[in-house]
Amino acid sequence: MAGYDILIADDHPLFRSAMRQALTLGIGQAARLTEASSISELELHLGKKGDWDLVLLDLNMPGAYGFSGLVLLRGQYPQVPVVMVSAEEEPAVMARAREFGAIGFIPKSSALEVIQQAVQTVLDGDAWWPSQALDAVDVTPEARAASDGLASLTPQQFRVLTMVCEGLLNKQIAYELSVSEATVKAHVTAIFRKLGVRTRTQAALLLQQLESIPGA
Repeated sequence: MAGYDILIADDHPLFRSAMRQALTLGIGQAARLTEASSISELELHLGKKGDWDLVLLDLNMPGAYGFSGLVLLRGQYPQVPVVMVSAEEEPAVMARAREFGAIGFIPKSSALEVIQQAVQTVLDGDAWWPSQALDAVDVTPEARAASDGLASLTPQQFRVLTMVCEGLLNKQIAYELSVSEATVKAHVTAIFRKLGVRTRTQAALLLQQLESIPGA
C-alpha cells in the first residue's frame, strides 16, 4: 500500500495527539503523519516536500492572521488539499474557509469517528463539509482582494508582512530573519506592490480582512 502523507498543523500538542490517534485508528499503517506547531514549521515541511496528500490546518496558528495561513498555503501550494480544523464552528467561519480554498472543515468538537470519516472522504478525492458550512455567506470585495494579494506573496514575504503588522522595524525584521536591512526593504516594497498598499498601516488593515469572522 502506497500510504498517505498527512501534515497536522496545530499549535496545541493535545489536539495534535488526538488527531494522530484518530488517523492512526481510522487509516492505520497507511497514514504517515507529520506535525507542525506554527506557520513557519508548516512552511518548512512544505518547502522540503510539495506532494502532501493532505494538510489539516488549524485556523488560529502562530504566525497567521485568521485565514491568512490558508490563503498562503493555497497560493504557494495549490496542489495540496487543505482541510481547516477549528474550535470556531460558526457557519460564517466554515463558509469563508470554503471561499478561500479549503476542501473541507472539521470542527474540533467532532467525534473521532467523524474526524476519520472526514479525512478518508478527502483522501478519496471528495470534499467534506458540515451541513451548516453550505449556507450562503458573502465574502466582501475587500476580503477577496486581500486573499488574492496574499496568495501572490512568497513565504518569506509573508513572514516579513506578519512582522510588519506586529510593529517590528526593518532592522528588527532583518535580525529575526538573519538577512540584511536592504533585503527587508526590498521585500516590503514588493509586498506593498502586490497588495496595492502604500503604508504599514494599510497592510495591517488588509490582513485584518482575513480574520475568521467579519466584524469580530
